Amino acid sequence: MVNELKKVLRGVQENTGIEVAVYTADGAPVSGAGKPAFTEFEGIRQDPAAGETYFWALYKSAKILCSIKGAGKVEKNYAYLLADMIENSSSRALNLPRGEFLKRILLGECTPADTEKYRLKYSVPDLPCFALAVSAGGKPADTIALLSQYAENEADCAVTVSGRECAFVKFVEETSEYQSAADFASFLVRSLLEELGVKAHVGVGGVVKKFDDVGVSYQQAAAALRMSGTFNSKGNVHTYREFLLIRMLEDIPESKLGEYLSVLLEGDARELLKDEDMVNTAEEFLENSLNVSETSRNLYMHRNTLMYRLDKIERVTGLNLRKFSDAVTFRLITILHKLV
Repeated sequence: MVNELKKVLRGVQENTGIEVAVYTADGAPVSGAGKPAFTEFEGIRQDPAAGETYFWALYKSAKILCSIKGAGKVEKNYAYLLADMIENSSSRALNLPRGEFLKRILLGECTPADTEKYRLKYSVPDLPCFALAVSAGGKPADTIALLSQYAENEADCAVTVSGRECAFVKFVEETSEYQSAADFASFLVRSLLEELGVKAHVGVGGVVKKFDDVGVSYQQAAAALRMSGTFNSKGNVHTYREFLLIRMLEDIPESKLGEYLSVLLEGDARELLKDEDMVNTAEEFLENSLNVSETSRNLYMHRNTLMYRLDKIERVTGLNLRKFSDAVTFRLITILHKLV
């Protein structure tokens, strides 16, 4: 119980910024040092000389003594709120259905203590895991039912997050037949298409070492799914790693991005970005590793036509997309153009 209570207190501090020291009913320290100045009182007691406010709370039916720094009216109001937070923490999350509980964890709406309760209640293994963000047509219930069929253990779980978007939490076992998170996501996409006729797009979050960080993995997966739509990325499976450059650029103020774009674009280069055919041709060329033959096949375009377009891009922008460094610069320009 002591470890769980300490997790609750960390959650309280993360949410409020207030550090709470806790003692047993007879004054033995649980979290904090020393002994409290008072143990014989009811409700709330303040000690202006020591600058402390003391209050009682119930945690899993056990009476605990708490203290916070400060002894004014504000701290007294805090004491009422903190007592309620501590008392409710042991029961609030446990009353949620499993899917809703996991959904809140993925969306970052649960404290570390709540996450620990989920882990204990559902016997979550101490294994690395990752989250997928799945966008699919059809009925969400059908999608969840199919995804659940591919849970390899009791801890793997699929939940509806919002509308047609679902999440799948997958634990990584040494005996798994899938080479990577993206490999598993590709398998799910094929299964949804073959069994439900549903075309799905999946964002893949990074693998985290412990379940406590699964919310981070889901946020990455959701970001990958969002950016794949914004940048019209080809394919149905997209990892967060693919868009790390974009995420880094999103953290830069838009005014600064505009400044960088102005440096990279000269003369008629900006007008070229309005020509969808030219931009799509360039992006397909980049997607095909600067391979002219492969790009021609995929675009159903004569090789000479493709060469003409690449030459035109070079004349207007000064960038020869056949050179790797110029191709990288062009890719950066298209990203900046969309962000700005």
